Amino acid sequence: MQIPNQSISYWKDHGAPRSFTPLQTNLTVDVVVVGGGITGILTAWKLSKEGKKVALIEARKLTDGTTGFTTAKVTAQHGLIYDELISTFGEKKALLYYEATEEAIAFLKKTVNELKIECDFTPQDAYVYITTNEMRPMLEKELEAYEKLGINGGLAGETARKNLPFNVEEALVMRDQAHFHPVKFLEAIVQDMAERVHIFEDTRAEAIDGRAVKTTNGYKVIADHIVVASHFPFNDFDGAYFAKLHPERSYAIGVKSESDINEGMYISEDKPSRSIRYATMENGEKLLIIGGENHPAGRSDREMMRHYEELADFADRHFGAKEVLYRWSAQDLITLDRVPYIGRAHENIYVATGYAKWGMTNGTVAANIITDLIMKRDNRYAELYDPKRMKIKPADMKTFVTENAKVAKELIGGKLKSTTINIDALLPGEGGVVMVDGKKTGAYKDEQGHCHLVDTTCTHMGCETTWNDAERSWDCPCHGSRFSYDGEVLEGPAIQPLEKR
Repeated sequence: MQIPNQSISYWKDHGAPRSFTPLQTNLTVDVVVVGGGITGILTAWKLSKEGKKVALIEARKLTDGTTGFTTAKVTAQHGLIYDELISTFGEKKALLYYEATEEAIAFLKKTVNELKIECDFTPQDAYVYITTNEMRPMLEKELEAYEKLGINGGLAGETARKNLPFNVEEALVMRDQAHFHPVKFLEAIVQDMAERVHIFEDTRAEAIDGRAVKTTNGYKVIADHIVVASHFPFNDFDGAYFAKLHPERSYAIGVKSESDINEGMYISEDKPSRSIRYATMENGEKLLIIGGENHPAGRSDREMMRHYEELADFADRHFGAKEVLYRWSAQDLITLDRVPYIGRAHENIYVATGYAKWGMTNGTVAANIITDLIMKRDNRYAELYDPKRMKIKPADMKTFVTENAKVAKELIGGKLKSTTINIDALLPGEGGVVMVDGKKTGAYKDEQGHCHLVDTTCTHMGCETTWNDAERSWDCPCHGSRFSYDGEVLEGPAIQPLEKR
């Protein structure tokens, strides 16, 4: 099946916020929000409505990060998480997690209705399903958690079997969830606040100095409150987030198929993971969105394009899909206990990160919590999401040790890898590590035959990046930084580009 050469998100192809200029002077405001995804945009919008003077800065373009490359499910069903939350935090806080997310869904729905935003906000039930009985004990434990917490859902194997064209052993449903078009939604929010908020694109934050956010182009934004909503916190050494966040990459395709699902949003708990939902295109036809193929960022046992091919094969076998119209990937950050870090990191600094693939709801929860904290209002969810929380289960500590051991292995192993590939061996459109004048060098040969050469050493902590053939990028296997083929930063925590050669 034909798969597009270039990565393009369906959401980014159909509506994007207007363009804003970079920051070109020092600025003083009440609040500076760093990050132009759902958290940053909603936080800036909410605070501006409270009368705060707000600046919003984004390193690239608004919604260019994970927000524009999501599957856009608006749901509190975050996999089989509630049994785990009960085990880690107890029933009371597990219920708070559910209620915070349900409030976020209600907030999004209310905002869509009040502003009359045309963003395909569609109520849907959400399902997590299994295709083998191996995962049945975990599903049954999750069902018990639903019953303990009073979650609006339960077993729904028959419904899932009716709606999905392959074997489903069992499924759990969570009712009254939704999906939408995230970029159209945020475009309307940006337009609504454009006259009240100072918005700057192509403005990368590099450091916090007291009340000032310093940018890589030499300017400062001085504020009483600093909100770090830059996906991976750009100030990650302050809080050791590089050691407490696990970056994962996942993939999605948009296909026209012979058979569609008529209703519902689906995600598999067994492996390989599969996420399934539909979207309605501009012409009224349905686009089937299939996601999955998760792996640690920068570390995969196959070439990256192979992940798209696996999704396309799944779509062909089960849905009769013959054409892939869109393909895109996203990077997600997972905390040690799977609950995001949201809240006050220091006296005047707030952080929001670690959404674990559920950014549409967790990002909205973050905007609600941080707005309340800045406005000095009580928020009953703040303690649960507190980024300074210290309670760590032995299993979480094991994860911490294991992940950081892998980072150490990559840091050392990457330096020892050798190559004998000559730059002349690269075909147009290909990239990789080659030898140039006796030195290992990252090279990409564009369609015109011009070679772009970079030092492959990540500017964050010195790990060696690897070539991503699907996205034409250099990806760091240690902490997930990503760089374009010519070295520009695509995703943090790195701030500086790769050195050109």
